[in-house]
Amino acid sequence: MSAETKPFPMRDREFVALMASIMALNALAIDAMLPAFPAIRAALHVTNPNNMQYMISTYMMANAVGSLVAGPLSDRFGRRPMLLLSIAFSAIGGLASGISPTYEILLTMRAVHGFFAAGLGVLAVSVIRDRFAGDQMARLMSLIIIVFMLVPVLAPSIGQLVLEVASWRKIFHVLAVAAAMVFTWAWFRLPETLHAEYRQPIAIPTIARNWLSCLTDRQGVGYMLGASLMMGGMFGFLNSSQQIFYDVFHAADVFPIAFACVAGSMGLANFSNSRIVERFGARRVSHTALLGFITLSLLQLLASRLHPEPLVLFVALVAINMGMVGFTGSNFGSIAMEPFGRIAGSAASFQSFARMALATAIGAMTGQRFDGTTGPLAQGFFVTGLIALGFILWAEKGKLFTRPRLAGLRPNHPTP
Repeated sequence: MSAETKPFPMRDREFVALMASIMALNALAIDAMLPAFPAIRAALHVTNPNNMQYMISTYMMANAVGSLVAGPLSDRFGRRPMLLLSIAFSAIGGLASGISPTYEILLTMRAVHGFFAAGLGVLAVSVIRDRFAGDQMARLMSLIIIVFMLVPVLAPSIGQLVLEVASWRKIFHVLAVAAAMVFTWAWFRLPETLHAEYRQPIAIPTIARNWLSCLTDRQGVGYMLGASLMMGGMFGFLNSSQQIFYDVFHAADVFPIAFACVAGSMGLANFSNSRIVERFGARRVSHTALLGFITLSLLQLLASRLHPEPLVLFVALVAINMGMVGFTGSNFGSIAMEPFGRIAGSAASFQSFARMALATAIGAMTGQRFDGTTGPLAQGFFVTGLIALGFILWAEKGKLFTRPRLAGLRPNHPTP
């Protein structure tokens, strides 16, 4: 009996937990670093505080480039071997970061780590798309993100806890241990999900044809760009959050708690999405959330002009707005993947690259505009929301809140 016809060994709860854990390794590698920025800056003699943001943007841009490699390789060799390699090499990249003697070498090692960790997100999405499609995929992605969001909630506190008892370098050791645990889990429990007849050869014409399909599908492009812009707003917050809490509000002690509130809001949004998306449809839910995001961003712009701006108001508005991102993220991503069942690996790879590269650039621009106020962040949210709305309107030919039939999107094979 082939791997493709064996019953799938995991129940949905374990599958959700494993996929979330794989994806969460990326979030841990980013968010656990945030409280350590002052210590890293002092230890490695970084003079410009805004330069610490490159710890995030370097990792994420390399992650975007790595996405172009992970997907096509998984379409040829299968999801399982490439996923295991990604986990293993991302752990090695984390360890290398922890022994970097200079800031420049640290950034280089962060890029290596990010490049190999690209497969964590791309291949997890490919595995999910191998088994699900449409609103069902959106529901499962929301459940996965609920578990995944536990990491952003806890990661800054984990980083802060490590700093209380050891050097900032030990944070990278925590990343390696977490990766080793997930690797062991996936090794013993995750089977191959790619059907043999869907394997794609490693050939430039084949890869180019697959990527061209991604670029010429109106729905795929529109929602991919919409998701990129929404993610870019979130990355803008990630880049500037430590400086906002430390330098604007002088609330370093509050930072892990406030960050947990923001991440918790996204987790709650994804939980709610998982309960309603199959009833109302991914488009109706995400379009409503996008309009809510734009409205809340306008309120954030007004609040940023208050002198002084209340910390409670800032955290509340950001948390609710990140909840709107939670409602758009999994839904936009699932809609963008709908047309690509037979080339899920290449499509997930290309879309992940485009989303991450554009979002990283937007987040870096927003972060580098930090001027000692929350104004640049609010402006970034508002502008990205408006442009995202434009791409969604283009993708849907001017019609929002539709719910097209999705028959025929799933493969003609039984679920492996």
